[in-house]
Amino acid sequence: MTQSTPEPSSASATYLPKEEAGVSFPPERTALLVIDPVNDFLSEGGAGWELTKKTVEMNDVIAHLKCVIEAARARGIQVLFGPMAYTEEDYANEQLQRRSGINRLMFERKMFLAGSWGADFHPDLQPRDGDTVLLPHKSCDVFTTDLPEHLQRMGITHLVIAGMTANLCCESTGRHAMEAGFDVTFLSDAIGAASVPEYEAAIRLNFPLIANAVVTVDEFLAAIADSPPARADVQAGDTVRGSDHGEIGTVEKVVAATEQTEGYLIVPRGIIFHTDTYIPLDAVAKRSGTDVFINIPKLVVGTMPWSEPPSQNERQAKRGPRAKEVRKLYGSHSPSAHEGVSHR
Repeated sequence: MTQSTPEPSSASATYLPKEEAGVSFPPERTALLVIDPVNDFLSEGGAGWELTKKTVEMNDVIAHLKCVIEAARARGIQVLFGPMAYTEEDYANEQLQRRSGINRLMFERKMFLAGSWGADFHPDLQPRDGDTVLLPHKSCDVFTTDLPEHLQRMGITHLVIAGMTANLCCESTGRHAMEAGFDVTFLSDAIGAASVPEYEAAIRLNFPLIANAVVTVDEFLAAIADSPPARADVQAGDTVRGSDHGEIGTVEKVVAATEQTEGYLIVPRGIIFHTDTYIPLDAVAKRSGTDVFINIPKLVVGTMPWSEPPSQNERQAKRGPRAKEVRKLYGSHSPSAHEGVSHR
């Protein structure tokens, strides 16, 4: 197991070049982040086991985590472990137990105490040589640790998140990663939570709006299989899915961009009365086999203005005005000036 020293950098990740947009998970730029795979969450007798037991067993989280970790290693994908650990100083000096409800809960239950069995990795999910173990996060966001520096050092653009718990550490970290410019994927059946409602809310509602895809471990494994590269372009007959994995429809036709319209997919929808949906090609975020994922959930597709082919003029209107043409950023006001910071 390596704990390499990260090289400081202020640069954030960037999305794949346009010509590579069909590649779902380039191994050299993909990292698997396993959050809190420790005994307090995953083992009988752990301080949080009675809370997490139902979803962990429902999703077979331990087996799925073990499977995806081993597959990632075999494929040359970086594996990072993001655990928690608390010391007396955290509570005496930093007063973490007063920060939030979740910090109070962990404090009262004596969870993740540094050096304890509860803070140790589950026996089936131990880091190995070549993996990276991060500094402990003291809140719900693993991005507050040395994670960004390691991702930058490794040249990562795609972050795949699994572990515990769905609506707290996984969601907070994924949200921060998305804001930093990373392509984010959640593995739905390798994640648990303190209750089924918390898990469902994260998986069904929040993750699809944060990530480019929410997929199962099997689907991720199929996407990274060591086989000849799959075609990157979308073709008629492909199944279109939302970022929530919901099936939207089948591609009837792929229309290339012209001077008048941007490129788009024609996807008929409706069981009795078919209505064509015109999905911009640049909404396609990933593919796995013949499934293509767009970067919004099925839940909101019906609210999108996609009842007509997308015109280049409309696309420009969606982008808004040029910065130099804006007198006041918020219409009637501009941001307050701060010393050393300029605002147009």
